[in-house]
Amino acid sequence: MSRLQPPHHSTEVKVSFPEEHILLLALNRPKFLNAMTPQMSEDLKNLLDWFEDEASLWVVIVTGEGRVFCAGADLKAWNNDQQSGNSKEQESIVANVHGFGSLSRRSSNKPIIAAVRGGAYGGGMEILLNCDLVVAAEDAKFALPEVKRGVVAIQGGIPRLEHITGHQLASEMLLLGKTVDSTDARNRFGFVNFIVPPSQVIATAISTAQQIISNSPDAVQSTKLGLLLAQKHNVSEAVLTHAWSAHSKQVYKGDNIKEGLKAFTEKRAPIWINPKL
Repeated sequence: MSRLQPPHHSTEVKVSFPEEHILLLALNRPKFLNAMTPQMSEDLKNLLDWFEDEASLWVVIVTGEGRVFCAGADLKAWNNDQQSGNSKEQESIVANVHGFGSLSRRSSNKPIIAAVRGGAYGGGMEILLNCDLVVAAEDAKFALPEVKRGVVAIQGGIPRLEHITGHQLASEMLLLGKTVDSTDARNRFGFVNFIVPPSQVIATAISTAQQIISNSPDAVQSTKLGLLLAQKHNVSEAVLTHAWSAHSKQVYKGDNIKEGLKAFTEKRAPIWINPKL
């Protein structure tokens, strides 16, 4: 994987390739609890845009260095903007089409896994709500405390949480600014998939990614598209839009479907190739 050359980025994001086809992005401001900065957001945008276009990368894992996944926005910098009268939040929200950290509203056809140690707060929570799978440490905490600071979880967190949990549970977190633990996050609210000891979070995320890449990348990416379409359309519209998509064409006209069916009849593991979209 060393042949891959990611775009230039600052030290605020660490980039690695733990296994073939897997990209690992680590937010790297541990002294500041990985609070998002404009530089970090720009780095993430460039790296994730590159990930989308790089055919040999099939899954991305997002995590945070240090004791917190992401504490959300840099409130000190935000306060300075507000007090100076230079704040332009509404314009910024509209202009940033991929949302907080270029992740909270990103519509990627490739799977995104969040690996959470310590906790996810505010914008960090909005990021993980838009991930496909969430691995959390046993002691992790989760909150959307924006109302406690006079702001709003407006970068995608509100509709995503409502969709995942239903209105009353979403209101419990959003209107109270309530903090929940990993057990509640999985059993009551439903936005955490796996709970493991803190030392096993990254390894479990990588293992989960490996389970994904053992499947056809064409089929996985088309299935992810189907999940995204299900959020926007009724059943009939979602099915028809999915059926006529470029991803469906790639599945049914591509080489991986032939390999998958042939491997089944020959009773062997399939050997997948990179998608050709």
